[in-house]
Amino acid sequence: MNPERPSLAWRALLGGMRALPQGLLSRGVGALADIPLPGPLRGPVLGTFARSVGIDVGEAEHPLRDYGSVNAFFVRRLKPGARDFPEDGRTLASPVDGVVGALGTVTSGRAIQAKGLDYSVAALLGDPAAAESIEGGIFVTVYLSPRHYHRIHTPLPGSIVEARHVPGRLFPVNRPAVQGVDRLFVVNERLVVTMASAAGPVAVVAVGAYNVGRISAAFDPSWGGRDGASITNRGTPPPPYRRYDPPVAVERGAEIMAFHLGSTIVLLAGPGAALVDGIETGAEVLAGQPLARG
Repeated sequence: MNPERPSLAWRALLGGMRALPQGLLSRGVGALADIPLPGPLRGPVLGTFARSVGIDVGEAEHPLRDYGSVNAFFVRRLKPGARDFPEDGRTLASPVDGVVGALGTVTSGRAIQAKGLDYSVAALLGDPAAAESIEGGIFVTVYLSPRHYHRIHTPLPGSIVEARHVPGRLFPVNRPAVQGVDRLFVVNERLVVTMASAAGPVAVVAVGAYNVGRISAAFDPSWGGRDGASITNRGTPPPPYRRYDPPVAVERGAEIMAFHLGSTIVLLAGPGAALVDGIETGAEVLAGQPLARG
């Protein structure tokens, strides 16, 4: 059997998911995660959840009793100083904690998803002009499992020029799905942030997933219609495109988005960027860890 191909059970599951209302089911899971927890239950419930998925609660900004729901804990911030971002304005750091799924050079407008599978960068970004500016540059895909910290940071200082919500499905983004769903990151719903920086054009793509769906935008809280509301996986989505004039300035390591239950990001940078040594598929990375230099 091809080790890169998902198991028969996973292929059957992914095939069956095509017929499911993925967005509706994911919103249902989100509603459950938002159910308020009575004070006395927060420690036991959230502690059990943390242990079951391997979350390091010692890094959380607050004690478990301060998080009023599973979702509130899932999108927890970290203690000040828990992550450090490079001071060099041309170094691109990982926007998230996670595991590197793929990396390489954008060639002929395409990036690698998994062995034998690739996808169009223009389709990923929802913008052919933005894709042209990335041609010959680099991409890094980072997968966030339930144990990871789920806020997304800017990879380097710069300014957000535009942002785009691209509707789509909500397949899982774990390894079997990456190996088994053609053009997965293009098929799934996503939120795309395009930046200008000293290292050239940069894009951070937050890809939604099953039981996730919701992605909020810290750089523009009003976009969702009320402060902190998600942009993605809504029955009635907000306007899909935002262009900022003047651009939104962001400092190194600034929080720009958040996943409300797990997923994947794709970081892309223009042709002046080169991957740093030692970053490879399967590597565990932390937010702020250098991935490339422009």
